[in-house]
This record gives sequence, C-alpha cells and structure tokens, in this order.
Amino acid sequence: MLKPYDVEQAADEMSAHSPQSPMIQKHSRAQRKPKVKKLFVVDTNVLMHDPTSLFRFEEHDVYLPIGTLEELDANKKGLSDVSRNARQASRFLDEIVSTQDTDIKDGLQLKLKDGQAAKGRLFLQTEAINGELPANLPLGKTDNQILSVVRYLQERENTRGKQARETACQVVLVSKDINMRIKARALGLAAEDYFNDKVLEDADLLYTGVRPLPKDFWNTHGRDVESWKKDGHAYYRVRGPLVPKLHVNEFVYDESGERPLYALVKETTGRVAVLETLKDYTHAKNSVWGITARNREQNFALNLLMSPAVDFVTLVGQAGTGKTLLALAAGLTQVLDDKRYSEIIMTRVTVPIGEDIGFLPGTEEEKMLPWMGALEDNLDVLNVSDESGGEWGRAATRDLVRSRIKVKSLNFMRGRTFMNKWLIIDEAQNLTPKQMKTLVTRAGPGTKVVCLGNIAQIDTPYLTEGSSGLTYVVDRMKGWTHAGHVTLARGERSRLADHAAEAL
Repeated sequence: MLKPYDVEQAADEMSAHSPQSPMIQKHSRAQRKPKVKKLFVVDTNVLMHDPTSLFRFEEHDVYLPIGTLEELDANKKGLSDVSRNARQASRFLDEIVSTQDTDIKDGLQLKLKDGQAAKGRLFLQTEAINGELPANLPLGKTDNQILSVVRYLQERENTRGKQARETACQVVLVSKDINMRIKARALGLAAEDYFNDKVLEDADLLYTGVRPLPKDFWNTHGRDVESWKKDGHAYYRVRGPLVPKLHVNEFVYDESGERPLYALVKETTGRVAVLETLKDYTHAKNSVWGITARNREQNFALNLLMSPAVDFVTLVGQAGTGKTLLALAAGLTQVLDDKRYSEIIMTRVTVPIGEDIGFLPGTEEEKMLPWMGALEDNLDVLNVSDESGGEWGRAATRDLVRSRIKVKSLNFMRGRTFMNKWLIIDEAQNLTPKQMKTLVTRAGPGTKVVCLGNIAQIDTPYLTEGSSGLTYVVDRMKGWTHAGHVTLARGERSRLADHAAEAL
C-alpha cells in the first residue's frame, strides 16, 4: 500500500513522462497557485487595543484611512490605557513616516522592531475618497467614512486585477467593533476581527493544570519506577510515552485503584518525570485557617498556595468554586501564623456590571471598599470558622486580620515594588495582557502573586476569553518551575448557585 508521499511521487513521475489527466493538471495548478496578498484596512479600535498591531500583519500591506488618524488624535488625551495606546500608536506612525524618504503614495516600509527586513508596507490615505454607500448611511460618521474607503479600495484593486489579468489584491477591514464588521459584510465587504492578540481560539483548550492518568499508566510507565520518601512526601521517578506531555507543577491523579494517587509533576527530562505526592488538605488536621478542601481541585489549589517554592499561582473557575476563600485562608495562615509574608495586598479591576455610582469620598482604600465585597464576605466566613476565644476572640481576630490586609487600586501600581507580600489580583479576567504584565512585574523578593478569575465573566470591552490577560498569563507561565495553575471545576457555594451557574 502506497503512503501519501509515495502517491505524490508517483504522480510527479507520471506527469514527467505521460500526458496529464485533467485531475492531475488541476492538482498541479492548485499547488502552483501563489498566495494572495492582502491589504488590511485597520480600524482605530485595533490600534487603541494593540499599538504594535501595525507590525503584526506579516507580509501583507496595511492601509490607514484619515478617519482612523482623526479618531487616534481625539483619543490621545487622558490617563487610561486606551489613551496611552493611542499615543503609542501615534509615535509608531511618526517614526515610520519621519525616518523614510519614500513617497507616502508608494507605501512606507514596516520594519520589525528586532531589525529584520521589512515585510509589508504602510499606506496612508492621501486623497479625498467618496465611496458609494447606501443613502441611509451618512458619511458624517467616521465608521461610514472608513467603510467607504474600504469599498473604494476594493473596486480599485478589482479594476487593477482585470487590467493586469492577474489575481486582485484582497482588501480586508480589520476591526474589534462587531457592529462595524456586520455593516461591512452587509455591504459585501470582507471584514475580520483582530486575532493576533488571542492566545487561544477556543477557551476549552486552556491549560487546566490537572491531568487524569490513564488506567494503564503503571503498566506502561512503572516498569523501572524508582521511589523514595523525603520531608513527608513520596516521590516516584517514572518513564514512558506520556511524560513528554506533562508540565512542571501539573497535577496528576489516579482514582481507579483502592488507594488513589494525587501527585505533582516536580520535574521532567525527556521521557523521565518525577512525581511528588500531595499533602491532604481535605483532612481536618491539615486545615488552613479553619478551612479544608472540599474537592480534588481545591486540594490541588491549596498545595500550590501553601508551597513556598511556588511564586505565582493562577486559579480559574466559575462563581462559587472557592477561589477567593482559598487564597485568603492560605495568605492569612502564612502572614499571621508562619510569618512568611508581611501582609496581604488585594486589588482588582474596577469595571462595574451596571451603571457606575460616580465618585466616592475618602482615602484610596475607602474608595476601593465597594469593589471589595468579596473580600469582606470571605473574611466573615474565615472569622466564623475560627472558633477559638468565643465572641471576644473572634472580634480581636477580625481586627488583627483587617490590619494585615491592604486594599490597593490598579491605577497606582506603576513603579511600585512589593517586597515580602502576598499579592491577590481578583477578577483578573478583566485585565489586558499588558495590564497583567504591569501587575506581575511589581513583585519583589519574597512576594507571591495569586491571580483569580472566571474567563466566562468578562466585563471589559474588546476583551474575549481568548485575549484576556488571565488566559494570556496561564498559557505563558505554564511549565515554569515556580508557577502553578488549577482550574476549579466544582462549585461549593450552594446548590442554588451551582444550578444557576449551569442553567442560566
């Protein structure tokens, strides 16, 4: 039986020595068909979302209408990330235009930042364009001006292609605005979302940090297994075909036998991995600030949170899975009991679900308190779980705990360095990758960063499950020796909350 490459080789030999059949001719023409070059018309929201998008269209050309430049100018003032991105995009454009002597009409080279050769070219609108649009779309609106430019460019490229008797350059509008793309397609224009910022096409492909072992794992990996004990943990050195797929600090489990195995991948080298058994936080004797793990994933999360060797932890899960409670309980234990960290710092993105309530009086922490309802709710739970000392003891504990927790705003994080802190970033799914990088790089010596979020509840405009900063950091940090991730699958808040999360 011929393999696929044998069939292709036989077809090539036949084409060299015998008349070609129509099928082979068609196949060979398809193979020689050149790749169609595209001209991307970039909407303003793409540049304000990612200023480096100018350099991310590979060998294709980029076209900026006057409407895009006008909107960039209108949004450059302010202290928000959108304004900063608008200013950065303007700087890139100024650098491109001012450092080249080429006529703008002929296109300007888009050189990559690492000094590589130029690929595509940048074209700016240098003439008045009045593309024909339906009468009910007024040209006074910037979106409609951009659509008219796209239609004009499409007709121009089609005319050039017919005159030159070759494939026309494909004109595509790139926009983060869904309604803009819908209008473009309704007018027969090609439109796409900006995909370069997406870490994953499907959120279901996000790394979970948990892997069930196959039933035949010990038959295929346990022939030359080595085992030893150290510091209360059992270690297994295994070899086999599954090992190359494992990541450092990934949790594996096998519940098929009489004695279930729950372990952490400590190291991988080729086809050899070392597994470390976990501490059982489901047992009351190992409770963390009075809290015990209620399911397998919570046990995995507490093992990461309580490990001094792990500096960065991400916990993802739907509402009610215990993300904030576990992070606070582990933080309080290591701040007040173990003295491993000096204090807990908690921050989150202030994106309202409904209408904003306006300016708030008071200090930075007082302004943040309305956003920190989750913190207060979980502190109440942790305080009730502490049964020592009665009512007076709980009141004293509440005051002590509250004195060691600081609430900070994201707006004042630039330039700061947190040393020996337990930093919790709540609602991290509403952060952009750039904001996430800014926060994580605040960590100084001895600081542990814990990111919490639910990628199914994103409230920030233009962010999706695939482009969220939380998705970005989970994907980029996996496999690092001092980072760990767990996706919490089961809700533990109440049967009502669990059913609502699934049914609504």
